[in-house]
Amino acid sequence: MTTQLGFEYLLSSLVYGVLGFGLFMLSLWIMEKLTPYSLEKKITEEGNLALGIVVAAIVLSLGIIYAAAIH
Repeated sequence: MTTQLGFEYLLSSLVYGVLGFGLFMLSLWIMEKLTPYSLEKKITEEGNLALGIVVAAIVLSLGIIYAAAIH
């Protein structure tokens, strides 16, 4: 049995994808503003591996939370 993907499903997927991406970027921006130093500078220029791992864990966690909430 095959089902066709309707336009409304594609549109809702696009809307939820944009919403999730927007929330994700907003969360990263808030996280950057709440820290007393620039996360990007600490990770890239100073090579702080521990901070990079913590930020990566936060990014993955936010992605999982938003994906579950939107799904």
